[in-house]
Amino acid sequence: MWENIQLNRMLADHLPDVSGRQIVLLTGARQTGKTTLVKKHYQSIPYFNLDAMEYRDQLRSISTFRWAKEVGAAVIDEIQKEPGLFDKIKYCYDDGSLNFSVITGSSQILLLKKIQETLAGRVSLRELFPYMLGELIAPETLKTESVVFEKMINAANFDDFFESLDSVLMGQALDIAVRAEKWLNIWGGMAPLIHLTQPDQKRFWLKDYAIAYLERDLTDLAKLTDLKPFRRFQQIAALRTANLISFTELAKDSGIGIETARRYLEYLRISYQAFLIQPYYKNLTSSLVKTPKLFWFDNGLLRHLSGFGFDIDNGELYENYVASEMMKLIRTRRLDTRLYFYRTRSGMEIDFMLETKYGIVALEVKNRDTVSSSDFSKLKRIAESGITSWCGGIVVYRGNKIQKFGNGLWAVPSFRLFGP
Repeated sequence: MWENIQLNRMLADHLPDVSGRQIVLLTGARQTGKTTLVKKHYQSIPYFNLDAMEYRDQLRSISTFRWAKEVGAAVIDEIQKEPGLFDKIKYCYDDGSLNFSVITGSSQILLLKKIQETLAGRVSLRELFPYMLGELIAPETLKTESVVFEKMINAANFDDFFESLDSVLMGQALDIAVRAEKWLNIWGGMAPLIHLTQPDQKRFWLKDYAIAYLERDLTDLAKLTDLKPFRRFQQIAALRTANLISFTELAKDSGIGIETARRYLEYLRISYQAFLIQPYYKNLTSSLVKTPKLFWFDNGLLRHLSGFGFDIDNGELYENYVASEMMKLIRTRRLDTRLYFYRTRSGMEIDFMLETKYGIVALEVKNRDTVSSSDFSKLKRIAESGITSWCGGIVVYRGNKIQKFGNGLWAVPSFRLFGP
């Protein structure tokens, strides 16, 4: 479907221009397309990939006092492989001889450590995630401001906004949206997968990616000499997708200590494999669950790690897809919103809650093609609970119709919510 298309990235519209005064850090998981993006976006300045040992040797030999003249504004890819360059860039940036640089890397542990030590207060962070639905639906003409999710959280009137949208998609637009969402649900959005045509090729790629992540990132960054405990933990964590995290249970099932389980989960988080969503607690009740829920940025990797496979569909996988699309959009676009879930100790739960500048938007996720009024019962309860600044509630589902179910309550297809 996209094998011969050069897909645009939402982040490209939000990368600083070389005429400004800034040090830009572009980071994210391996194989999300960082190199392709910076080479395309910053064609006017030199590019150095430190995967090449020769570039490392050459740049290391350049004096700090001649860095601005001999290198100047440039893209330094995989900069963590030559940490001494941070100090050269800092020196020249501080003395005014260097106004712009782009540094990239997948190894967030080392990158953030060096930035905290050397470039704190000087760096503008940008994160590149696996492909999002909007990027696949409109690969050549995408405008980030046209994504429904962003418009929704910036809408002053919830009902007016959804009433302004077409209720259904038709023809080719529907076909492209359905196929793109199916792709992300099954294979995920890692950049190299877009150009693979056979299912076996995709499966093997995801398997190789998981191995490379373990062997490169974890051994280099976490200094793990025995990867078997982490591999087991990773699988156990994947099986708990969209569920509350209990470090006691994770540690017991993985055969490790609780503190080790906490450390392993942090490795997953800072290497852009997984993320946590915290419970909402403001202005409601003290009897709330305070444990976070675990999600993964990429459904393809999640399917491989968990053993769910690529032929099944369940509520956890669909909920993970919805969570990942929201989190990728929020962090890519730096949206003025916070993502939570809501759950009381008695079992009352709302899948997601967005805290926006206008108030709260609550979302329930239903892994089916149709919805009914009963699917809104929990949203109605939360709306009537006295929560401040209530905007509205959404049931996100797999159908093809935006439907109103009362004041401030809507059913919205997921490919409409995350598409243009």
